[in-house]
Amino acid sequence: MPKDQPVDFEILESRLAFEGRVWDVVSERFDYRGEVLVRDYIKHPGAVATIALNDNRQILMIRQYRHPVRKYLWEIPAGLLDVPGELLETAARRELIEETSHDASTWEHLISFHPSPGGNSETITVFLATGVHPISSDYEATGEESDMLVKWINFDEALKSVLASEIQNPSAVVAILALATRLK
Repeated sequence: MPKDQPVDFEILESRLAFEGRVWDVVSERFDYRGEVLVRDYIKHPGAVATIALNDNRQILMIRQYRHPVRKYLWEIPAGLLDVPGELLETAARRELIEETSHDASTWEHLISFHPSPGGNSETITVFLATGVHPISSDYEATGEESDMLVKWINFDEALKSVLASEIQNPSAVVAILALATRLK
């Protein structure tokens, strides 16, 4: 069975090429089996996402504007690991509350993945949340979050949209496909 394998090649030089607001671009020289290579990549703090499932086989989704692709994308609640020392599940719960004013009674790890390993170091950890219920939240959304739509979507419809390339957000795609396997 195939399994990704961590490896530690010697880093000969690592320098900050660009310091950004959320992530940085790093340039590294490293010894790859006797050949010196240089690679630039986005150093990313990582992220969490939540696929919240109710008893009616609906998932809680948000529609959010994403400027780099110039689209409103249907996504699952997600966010950066930007609170030092915060546990993954705690971050996922925080993001679910902030983005949807919902919480859940049961949380479990569903899947982890690298959305673009050729260009950045990000790992996204997706949780499955059940026992989902609305709560009050005093979180004030700004920027692209200020006009987010929050909607319960029939899971089978969401899966069809993924397979038709109508939902393209990587966290949503991976989570929906992983959950489809789980719900068989």
